[in-house]
Amino acid sequence: MNLFMKRKQFTTTIEEEALKEIKKLAIDLDRSVNDLLEEAIEWLLKKYEKKAKK
Repeated sequence: MNLFMKRKQFTTTIEEEALKEIKKLAIDLDRSVNDLLEEAIEWLLKKYEKKAKK
């Protein structure tokens, strides 16, 4: 089950080279940049959730 059910748009900035690399990775994996960013955010939240519960 996806951690995020409802969708909400937000805007941010990212280092230019990092964005280029994410776009390349998305193409290589045949996925959207948004999918990759959501995966990274979910991973980050799970990582820190475990530390906070200790």
